Amino acid sequence: MKFSTKEDLEVPIWDVFDSLSDFDGFEKAALRRGAEITRVSEGGNTPVGLSWQVRAQLRGKMRDLVVTLSEHDGPNQILYDVTSGGVKAQFLIELVALSRKRTRMRMELDVRPKTLPARLLMQSAKLARNTLNKRYKTRIAHFAEDLEDRHKRAMKPSI
Repeated sequence: MKFSTKEDLEVPIWDVFDSLSDFDGFEKAALRRGAEITRVSEGGNTPVGLSWQVRAQLRGKMRDLVVTLSEHDGPNQILYDVTSGGVKAQFLIELVALSRKRTRMRMELDVRPKTLPARLLMQSAKLARNTLNKRYKTRIAHFAEDLEDRHKRAMKPSI
């Protein structure tokens, strides 16, 4: 099952990419939301290979996830591989510069079941696909607004 959306931001592409590469910030945000997160591996010269073990509440149940950074191609894209039980997912973020100060951010989540119970779970999710898709788009839109707001605050000259 695929979810995809795009948002246009009034932020230069490198600033968006740098914000999306703030792994420490995302770890702290997950902790504030009640997730347990442990960085398993460190990337070498590049962050590719970074890995986290996450325990968080998803769809009303505590779930264990392993998140691995598979691709980190600045400023074009970031790809995460996520594994949880019988489900594998890929989360792709693509960035395109529309102008010097505008960026299009496309986020795609592709979830694939690997076991029979996971297939049953995906079947029930397919019945609620429209609702899930709306929620996904709303969350990404809020995330994009937050990115723009942080950029504006950072660019505001101090008096």
